[in-house]
Amino acid sequence: MKLQVIGDPVLHSKSPVIHRAMLGLLGLDILYTPHVVRRGELPAYLAWAREHGVTGFNATMPHKEDLLPLLDGVDPMARAVGAVNTVCLRDGGWVGFNTDGGGAAAALKNAGMDPAGLTITLLGAGGAARAVALALAEAGAERVFVCNRTLARAEELCAHDPLGRLSPAGFDPDILRRRAEQSQLLVNCTNLGMEGCPHQFADFSFLDALPAGAGVFDLIYHPAETELLAQARRRGLNALNGLPMLVNQAVLALEHFLNRPLDRPAMAAVAAAALNQN
Repeated sequence: MKLQVIGDPVLHSKSPVIHRAMLGLLGLDILYTPHVVRRGELPAYLAWAREHGVTGFNATMPHKEDLLPLLDGVDPMARAVGAVNTVCLRDGGWVGFNTDGGGAAAALKNAGMDPAGLTITLLGAGGAARAVALALAEAGAERVFVCNRTLARAEELCAHDPLGRLSPAGFDPDILRRRAEQSQLLVNCTNLGMEGCPHQFADFSFLDALPAGAGVFDLIYHPAETELLAQARRRGLNALNGLPMLVNQAVLALEHFLNRPLDRPAMAAVAAAALNQN
């Protein structure tokens, strides 16, 4: 049994550190390695992986969407999200899953920000935003306002919600303030504030509209504290970066790879410890 993470670039990925730590805790001698696969090389990789004993892999950019038509089966949530990040060999066929949304929901619950019953403002409408928004709705959020600069993209994302809990909105400061006033949690799914991203939020006044004790969750984990989270802490808000999501989505992925439930808190703890030491 061999496991991999594929992408381009991928050698910087934290997935090997996380999965090796969890496999070690389980006492399993299973190899988990990064493998560079460039855009357009997926069909050749799937054939190569089958021949070389790879039974599962994680996928990062640019493959999450391109994998869909190449797989033998796709989990309903991954189909709704329109992207896969975990692929397993099952009964001779490749089956895809998406653990991003589940990882985000688990991270929030573990941090005392359970989305159930909350009104949430979510920023962005890309692939990560879709996975997280649908997971928040499934986790029992009362309403999720999906705010995006291009309203049509927010509308398209919300159209995939079978529960009717997602609502599209714009991204200008007035709209963000009005939506934040109604929310107990704000989730950033954009790349604003990410290391290497030249763009930043124009202003952070929308944070002032959040009620006392509200949470701010930024999917970014590099840097560990974005300016959004720093501004949230200065206002006394609860702040959480994307590292717990990274860990929890990996735990869910390993459950798919091994096709059995795991002690999720124990797996998350050993993975987080490994990242802190790396």
